[in-house]
Amino acid sequence: QNNAKVAVLGASGGIGQPLSLLLKNSPLVSRLSLYDIAHTPGVAADLSHIETRASVKGFLGPEQLPECLKGCDVVVIPAGVPRKPGMTRDDLFNTNASIVATLTSACAKHCPEAMICIISNPVNSTIPITSEVFKKQGVYNPKRIFGVTTLDIVRANTFVAELKGLDPARVSVPVIGGHAGKTIIPLISQCTPKVDFPQDQLEKLTGRIQEAGTEVVKAKAGAGSATLSMAYAGARFVFSLVDAMNGKEGVIECAFVKSEETESPYFSTPLLLGKNGIEKNLGIGKISPFEEKMVAEAMSELKASIKKGEEFAKSFK
Repeated sequence: QNNAKVAVLGASGGIGQPLSLLLKNSPLVSRLSLYDIAHTPGVAADLSHIETRASVKGFLGPEQLPECLKGCDVVVIPAGVPRKPGMTRDDLFNTNASIVATLTSACAKHCPEAMICIISNPVNSTIPITSEVFKKQGVYNPKRIFGVTTLDIVRANTFVAELKGLDPARVSVPVIGGHAGKTIIPLISQCTPKVDFPQDQLEKLTGRIQEAGTEVVKAKAGAGSATLSMAYAGARFVFSLVDAMNGKEGVIECAFVKSEETESPYFSTPLLLGKNGIEKNLGIGKISPFEEKMVAEAMSELKASIKKGEEFAKSFK
């Protein structure tokens, strides 16, 4: 059943290229369709020489987008501009909102049943945009639209493992909320294996997870934002999703989705994935008073970002 047809929209970019490489390397993928507005034929030619069975085809420019999307099971969208030092994810809104609306509009037309995985920031706004675009076309299914927040989980696992001297591959920290600053809420209290930190260390660790993206933006000094770790996290999410679509049981990933778990209309929580996308939202579970406070404090920013996305989508032609 390992015959997933996956499209990457924004395949020539800083995230798109390493993400496409990881997807090409996977036995789960049988067809890889790469789309961008520049360089895709070269990226596709390069990847097509790799000795794995996924066939690779590059598509260039808006007129080739419909063909790229036909028959796809999963569409991953890392397209957009990266952050520069001093920018917030929200500063990317004007450029990336239009890009996401245009690309997801094509998805709604040409592969309405596909799983849509959005990486383009600000995720707290681009997921509401995607939902509204799908509603407009009459093909909206909230179980199939995901904001990929996996990088927050990957970072939390890494940082906890470093502090505790554990193997990061064995650490699992759920991260809930959204995908920007204080909306990123790592549930260290639910970490497996169980870990304890004194309050000052816990606050510092939480702050580092929330601002880890900015750490990379600063270190790259104007040359972009997290691309390699984001590609890894994006691939991890896609592989989990495809495993679940293939019938593997018990696959759980966090993602930013339409939600009734809190007063925010979209919220990231652990999700049980299945053949049709979200099988079951596993909710927040039992959390510490420190984490409860973070959830409460994230609400106004989350709701504002969501509203901004919805309003943009309503006026988008």
